[in-house]
Amino acid sequence: MAAGKTFESAEDFHVLLGPSGRLIGIDAGTKTLGLALSDVSRMIASPLATIKRTKFSVDVARLLELAHEHKVVGFVLGLPISLDGSAGPRVQSTRAFARNLNTLSELPVLLWDERLTTAEAERMLIAADTSRKRRSELIDKLAATLILQNALDRMRAFSHEE
Repeated sequence: MAAGKTFESAEDFHVLLGPSGRLIGIDAGTKTLGLALSDVSRMIASPLATIKRTKFSVDVARLLELAHEHKVVGFVLGLPISLDGSAGPRVQSTRAFARNLNTLSELPVLLWDERLTTAEAERMLIAADTSRKRRSELIDKLAATLILQNALDRMRAFSHEE
């Protein structure tokens, strides 16, 4: 199996993939992987699942199972850059996650700046009067949905420029 490739440019990722095909958005936390799924036309991101983190190989096996089941053509992985633009330890572990994923899957990975998505997801759930327990169940999937939707919106802008 050929290794996948990681992109930091949404435009390069979009050019490689073309205009259609489902994507999975990933919010890679220390305890969970929040997942979101796009529609085939890449207009809308929807919450998909939360994977409780155990061992990398087990977590990625489940991720790849979902990717196969939904006929996914790529991944959008949230990159937790600090508000000041610096790359801390979580950025390093996210990049390592992408590298390791590339060795197990041919699907390309877009690293997407996820600044404030978890805070935005939390605000949305509080505004919806969601209980604290329910928020903890939903936060990662919702953050992944926001990450993916932001990337989809950016890629759609490239489609209109072509």
